[in-house]
Amino acid sequence: MTYSSTINTTITAQQTTTKGVALRTQGSSKNESSKRKSKKRVAKVAKDMYQIVTDRIIAALENGVKPWACPWDRTQQCDMLPMNFKSKAQYSGVNILLLWSEIVEKGYSSPYWLTYKQAAELGGNVIKGQKGTEIIFYKMWEKKNEQGDEERIPMLRSFVVFNLDQVENIEKPVMVIKEERTKHNEFEVMAYIDNAILATGAVINHLGVRAFYSPSQDTITMPTQDRFTSSSDYYATLWHELTHWTANKRRLDRKLTGGFGSKDYAFEELVAELGAAFCCADLGVFGEIQHDSYIASWLKALNNDKKYIFKAASLASKAHQYLLPR
Repeated sequence: MTYSSTINTTITAQQTTTKGVALRTQGSSKNESSKRKSKKRVAKVAKDMYQIVTDRIIAALENGVKPWACPWDRTQQCDMLPMNFKSKAQYSGVNILLLWSEIVEKGYSSPYWLTYKQAAELGGNVIKGQKGTEIIFYKMWEKKNEQGDEERIPMLRSFVVFNLDQVENIEKPVMVIKEERTKHNEFEVMAYIDNAILATGAVINHLGVRAFYSPSQDTITMPTQDRFTSSSDYYATLWHELTHWTANKRRLDRKLTGGFGSKDYAFEELVAELGAAFCCADLGVFGEIQHDSYIASWLKALNNDKKYIFKAASLASKAHQYLLPR
């Protein structure tokens, strides 16, 4: 399920340290050699966070796990994206994937996170022996180039957060489902989701057996609701197509180029999968979108470009924020 140029097209590490050892050159004396050895310096090797994150995503995909699938989809006890417990700010972009994958791996029950300092500021503390999760943030560095013009250079830095399960001596919220769901002819109507879809202003037609976005007509085509296994699968598919819809040049202006099977096509599919996952988690939808056929393409791209997942997650977050503005 993706974008189509025509209505008839189916779319369905760790920080390491090294010691600088002086190299002996020809003609160097033992005296010089011993002096150099006595003045060994420890040079810190900067973490390559792009590679560290990419390796984690690759490992998950190779194990058959999509790290952008909401980890609470079995219990439906969470209806939100990862959030900082103190500031109440949602994490975005690749940090969502990092925190979700950590929740799956460690079995945490809370979507909330804190830094060590924030836990202390709230009167709590990190439980002894607990290890934090490293996430990232961008900081723009301004400097003048050789021509004297100001340049803004993005700098990637990392910091550590702890899940609320790892923190003690603070009051913790109880997670609840956002809204009761009513079955109408076996389809669970979720009015607040229908209202959110209506608020986008997208033109959505229900017909046929295929789901896709048509850039030329700027419309979304969806099968009728009764063709889906569940209402959640219907909503998940629709948010996927709505993410494609944001690519229009009058909205977020992403280029929808390349035919089916091309790397550009696969990249937009990843953006749409991530965008749908972020929107669904924000709304408490736990549906399935079957796009396993793209995993091989994504793995190949991830292995060739360590910034691939960062680019896709950033564009997906922009789509999520456009579709569900706060």
